[in-house]
Amino acid sequence: MKHRRGFNPLERMAAHRKALHRNMVTSLFRYERIKTTKEKAAAVRRTAEKLITRAKIDSVHNRRIASSRLFDEEIVAKLFTNIGVRMKERNGGYTRILKLGQRSGDAAEVVLLELVDYKVDISEASAKSKEKK
Repeated sequence: MKHRRGFNPLERMAAHRKALHRNMVTSLFRYERIKTTKEKAAAVRRTAEKLITRAKIDSVHNRRIASSRLFDEEIVAKLFTNIGVRMKERNGGYTRILKLGQRSGDAAEVVLLELVDYKVDISEASAKSKEKK
């Protein structure tokens, strides 16, 4: 039975798990889209959504809490000045998980974890395709 199991420990010790969450959330806020496994994405999503909820109200207290979770001050600034402002009107559900299929090496479910308002630049995509040709 799965009663009273609050989170997925991802088969890691506490310090390793916290570092994993910190690194993946920092990457999510930096690139606004990351490719990872389904289990890691589900676990990191909870951490990211809590930080975005904090970022909607820009106060010293909320900035200190975000700084204690993320060690990159540039990303904390982006979280409060860019991401938090964009998500101001949303009541939750700031991230989305898109399934990509299975990884060939170990058949792990691979997904894209991205912010909901992420937009792909069509000009960049077309420029990359022209470079390949």
